[in-house]
Amino acid sequence: MRICMVALAGLLLAGCAGSTMNQARTQSPYKTLASNKADLVVAQCVQFAWQDEAVFGVDASGYLEPVDGGGFTVYTRSAESFIDVQGGVLKYYVVQDSWVATRRLAALATCL
Repeated sequence: MRICMVALAGLLLAGCAGSTMNQARTQSPYKTLASNKADLVVAQCVQFAWQDEAVFGVDASGYLEPVDGGGFTVYTRSAESFIDVQGGVLKYYVVQDSWVATRRLAALATCL
């Protein structure tokens, strides 16, 4: 029973994150960057950088998902910040411009 509750909660959170990301994608990205590295390498690097508790404290989170048609999305809890990596183009979206968003941008820039 507990396992079912945890699985259901995970699905609900993923659904909320998905709608937040779809809504954000209807607008211009906060920042667009480019990389010559493979998409998966960049996405994994961003995921690792965003999970650094020494930098982000309790807000450290990074989840990686493949995107239909190629590429990857790395996002934070509640999709407050996320990046789409596809074909060497990185589109960084934020729900609210803040010091955390700027710090996440700096962390992902080290992965280019």
